[in-house]
Amino acid sequence: MSFQLNCPNCGKRAVSEFTFKSELKNRPAADADFSEWTDYVYFRENNMGRQIEWWHHRSGCQSWFLAERDTLNNTDHRSFWYEDLEQNSKDKDGES
Repeated sequence: MSFQLNCPNCGKRAVSEFTFKSELKNRPAADADFSEWTDYVYFRENNMGRQIEWWHHRSGCQSWFLAERDTLNNTDHRSFWYEDLEQNSKDKDGES
């Protein structure tokens, strides 16, 4: 798998500089039952198409960030900090 990913801090870099964590998921409440936590920790949606994912720039600035990537063709559509998630969601909704 070879493509470029845009780090919000460093710019476009080879994907080999990054580590993929998972798609963005809502964290269960602290008092959620065991099965809900099991689903959160171990299971992934494995969507076809665009999804927002966690990435770590391990060979660069060491930052964790979110990237919207198309899993069918590895197109990086946008990358942003977690703190900007709400604003990016509003921007995307406004484009539709």
